[in-house]
Amino acid sequence: MAYVISDDCIACGTCIDECPVGAISEGDIYSIDPEQCTDCGTCADVCPSEAIHPAE
Repeated sequence: MAYVISDDCIACGTCIDECPVGAISEGDIYSIDPEQCTDCGTCADVCPSEAIHPAE
């Protein structure tokens, strides 16, 4: 199951450098490509706004 980034994202960029597969894209609110996400959870662990959660 891939992770998703909610509207709580502050676009700080912390998660991009932590993603081992490059699944995160920049924007006003960042996004995670579910096809690339390996469900490692590293991005969620480093997110300062707790905006990254497992997809439902």
